[in-house]
Amino acid sequence: MKEYKYKINGNTYNVGIGDIVDNVAEVLVNGMPYKVELEKKQGPVSIVSAPRPSAAPRTATGEKVVSKPNVSAGGFQIKAPLPGTILSINVKVGDTVSASDTVLMLEAMKMENAIHAGRDGKVASVNVSAGDSVLEGAVLITLD
Repeated sequence: MKEYKYKINGNTYNVGIGDIVDNVAEVLVNGMPYKVELEKKQGPVSIVSAPRPSAAPRTATGEKVVSKPNVSAGGFQIKAPLPGTILSINVKVGDTVSASDTVLMLEAMKMENAIHAGRDGKVASVNVSAGDSVLEGAVLITLD
């Protein structure tokens, strides 16, 4: 018999749990015997995780849309304002953006954050892909 001590609303209870047969447990609470009926198990539990975004998007020819940084000396870098996960990228290399355009969505602390271009320009490089985890200050997109 396994024995436990419980404190409920300031009262201490000595509980002993004996054999369990057909979902009925023999329980001894402060020396008083009880038969406790347990709920029947409902079957196996499956843990399902949300699907992660797919790999980097590709063009019709199969080339990656996301390119590695080719940072020019005068390039404007759009950086991650806080650590998080990239949910979606709304631009591709060669797109022209204005300062108020949302270039990507970043999930941080269970909140979706719209990341704006910050200035007018042409997308020179996209340094992340959907599903990537980034740290604060990581360069996400470079504008010319």
